[in-house]
Amino acid sequence: MPLPESIPVKYTEEEAGSISLRPVVRQTFRSPELVDMIVRVAGKDLHRIQQILRSGTIVFHSYRYWWQGFDADSTALAEILARYPDPDPALPFRPQDCTEVILDSGGTPPRHSLRLRREEADNKRLFRSRSLWDALLQLARENRPAYREYSYALRADLYLARPDAGSLARFAHEAARLAPRSLRAQFAALPAISQIVFVVPRAD
Repeated sequence: MPLPESIPVKYTEEEAGSISLRPVVRQTFRSPELVDMIVRVAGKDLHRIQQILRSGTIVFHSYRYWWQGFDADSTALAEILARYPDPDPALPFRPQDCTEVILDSGGTPPRHSLRLRREEADNKRLFRSRSLWDALLQLARENRPAYREYSYALRADLYLARPDAGSLARFAHEAARLAPRSLRAQFAALPAISQIVFVVPRAD
């Protein structure tokens, strides 16, 4: 049995610990659109997605969405999920295709994170031959990131590096010299880095 062709959905801003007074917005989703939003939160897990469709609610990007819950046919849902990639630990790290780096401090989950996109970190400061992005890729060469997972939220493969103290000290020195003015305050607020995640969008 196919999934519903269209699904009336309501959503509003999520307000933790209180009754929301935000306006409620109504929108009609096609089944693949609603499933896509759920996949980006819950991953490519058929049974988990069926459970969410049945419950009729999910929080996505600080908004709570809800709809009339329904039982999703496994075969029809599997056809939609087949369009999504699977994790592939055999994929080598491709530094030239990396578009974003996430610097994490200690803790599980990390207490602090700083996300750096290539377009903002690759700007060279005046009279500098290297950029902050160059320093990040040097860190990757020294520490060889290992495959961690495929992120459905970021639509990319994630590679994890845990640099040693020497590499981190050299990077901190480089970052102080090379970081654009717009990023210096963010670096100053970031405690000691414990791990670095390199984001590489999956090639078509």
